[in-house]
Amino acid sequence: MEKGLALPQDFRDFLYSLKMRSKYALFLAFVVVVFVFIEKENKIISRVSDKLKQIPQSPADANSTDPALLLADNASFLSLSELDSAFSQLRSRLHNLSLQLGVDPDAEATREEEEHPSQLAASGHRRHVLLMATTRTGSSFVGEFFNQQGNIFYLFEPLWHIERTVSFEPGGANAAGSALVYRDVLKQLFLCDLYVLEHFISPLPEDHLTQFMFRRGSSRSLCEDPVCTPFVKKVFEKYHCKNRRCGPLNVTLAAEACRRKEHMALKAVRIRQLEFLQPLAEDPRLDLRVIQLVRDPRAVLASRMVAFAGKYETWKKWLAEGQDRLREEEVQRLRGNCESIRLSAELGLRQPAWLRGRYMLVRYEDVARRPLQKAREMYRFAGIPLTPQVEDWIQKNTQAARDGSGIYSTQKNSSEQFEKWRFSMPFKLAQVVQAACGPAMRLFGYKLARDADSLTNRSVSLLEERGTFWVT
Repeated sequence: MEKGLALPQDFRDFLYSLKMRSKYALFLAFVVVVFVFIEKENKIISRVSDKLKQIPQSPADANSTDPALLLADNASFLSLSELDSAFSQLRSRLHNLSLQLGVDPDAEATREEEEHPSQLAASGHRRHVLLMATTRTGSSFVGEFFNQQGNIFYLFEPLWHIERTVSFEPGGANAAGSALVYRDVLKQLFLCDLYVLEHFISPLPEDHLTQFMFRRGSSRSLCEDPVCTPFVKKVFEKYHCKNRRCGPLNVTLAAEACRRKEHMALKAVRIRQLEFLQPLAEDPRLDLRVIQLVRDPRAVLASRMVAFAGKYETWKKWLAEGQDRLREEEVQRLRGNCESIRLSAELGLRQPAWLRGRYMLVRYEDVARRPLQKAREMYRFAGIPLTPQVEDWIQKNTQAARDGSGIYSTQKNSSEQFEKWRFSMPFKLAQVVQAACGPAMRLFGYKLARDADSLTNRSVSLLEERGTFWVT
């Protein structure tokens, strides 16, 4: 008797085919899992943040906006820049391989967005507005144009927490690494993932509750129901809500409120290089609109010397002692600030493909002279209807009898405010700014003062009339 029965050839072929299909199925599943992992690369910031918390906090001023932002060496963010490039290359390869295996990653992304409509921007409805500025350019005032609209979730300087957590040094190759951190946090915030901030808030939130959210009271969305929870006695909140008493900020409730709002907007004085925003402009989940706010650098310096007096003792000493030359490092820092602003503006005005229709340049002086008109232009650029609520706020807060108290006041007699610096700035100080920031001033239409009389003479305009710098 034979030891076994020979299987028919057809059956053997079927078993072989089944075995090969199983192998391909397993391989395809592996590729899909890896692709999803790469698509979620932005979560890397959560893993990196643990290292950030090990870095001693810098005693830098809360409003420091030095142009060269550097992470400490032990944070290894130079490798983050390299890793970002490696992720991009690997994603491209996996994308091509997935297409060869019959998997369309774009279709998968579309299906995921349909399952989570709160994050769907491709429909053309939800806008993500970034007010990009530097300190003392009037950004708090202009930011209120978006904060006052009920259907916009607005955040005031959320990147402040990152600056306070990360160590900064002037110059060096790691500046790109810090820009990547800002960019990745910004992307998560625009997607209403507010949990990303918890890694940078000190002390760390417990159960997603914190009483240390910077300038919470400057965001109406963080002080409205249901984000405003019942007040807790004996719990001190440094940046409390202005018009009502709330408990510690519940980050989960804030994230849910963000998703419910129709649009998202935030202001940041710590985003200095426009080119680093390209991945956000190209992200299909976002519909980014960048409004770059600039101001006469002479006015900016005059305001900073009052608001941040301790950081400008060298300048004051130079003025008081009548020395011929200011220290070169101070002039270089000023020049670096102006060049950073100018280079970003030139990139935006060149309208590269990724930024076309997404960039608008606004001068603070034009907002101060015609606030309602400029607000309408900014809203039209953003693709968001302007409500009577915002118009009423502008009318009430730009015709004040006197400027509001405090260096961050948003109540101004704006038509008179924007030129006040001219009548208190020594001419030799204006000369230093004009020499250091001449290219930026010419680009933005700020005229040079030839002498002390032209600086203080109201009949001499130092502002060229310009049209609206925005792309349809």
